[in-house]
Amino acid sequence: MKNWIVLEKPVGATPLETLRAWVASHPEHAGMPASYAGRLDPMASGTLLILLGEECKKQERYTGLDKEYEIEVLLDLSTDTGDALGLPSYAGSQTVPNAQAVAVALRSVRGTHRVPYPAFSSKTVEGTPLFLHALEGTLHAIELPQHEETIHRIRLLSRDDVPKDALAARIDALVGLAPRSDEPSKKLGADFRQDEIRARWTELFTGIPNRTFSVLTLTVTCGPGTYMRTLASRLGAALGTTGLALSIHRSRIGRYRAGFWMRSYR
Repeated sequence: MKNWIVLEKPVGATPLETLRAWVASHPEHAGMPASYAGRLDPMASGTLLILLGEECKKQERYTGLDKEYEIEVLLDLSTDTGDALGLPSYAGSQTVPNAQAVAVALRSVRGTHRVPYPAFSSKTVEGTPLFLHALEGTLHAIELPQHEETIHRIRLLSRDDVPKDALAARIDALVGLAPRSDEPSKKLGADFRQDEIRARWTELFTGIPNRTFSVLTLTVTCGPGTYMRTLASRLGAALGTTGLALSIHRSRIGRYRAGFWMRSYR
């Protein structure tokens, strides 16, 4: 019997929901310890490594693996979460970067950088996850902790111009995929605030004149603990505007050394 499996997490599902769905369809594994090695945001999709049985005791070893993603970075818009499932803001400018500007921006994020954790993350400060501080409005009372993120390789696949109305429809559909829950413990951030967020996106797009938005499609090979949501924001800043992760797909987990994947789970 394998001591690990690889699942494909869809957009809108949590890692726990993905794991539970697999267990439900494989009753022969009912009661066996199982845990995921590395989270994925609800709005992200892709490779989810599941440890089985005694291998769960080695979880820390697996969470230290490198990752590969394909992401879309949307320019001139931002949210408090760094992806579409957040309260939005508009930069008020139209950024259409040329190839040279994008190359400079990509170079600026390569390597190892010390950066703050995202406000909407599970990192604990004073016994409370940061996302709860954000929802309770107490972020101003704490200092955001920092950590190191390493980008081994980042490459532009394409730059596309997306009309405002098409973008608005896509974001509305994405927000609608967010999971809903009636658990009392999740009341503060009920259903990922999706009703409020959808209303705010509608209001924002209504006030923006007809225009296109630049979307950069990138492949990113990175070290453990690297947030694509904050990477999108840093790339936006490097291009003189704001940015968010319109989509995040994790395609590989493994060991990346000296420009090669030594081992991978996919």
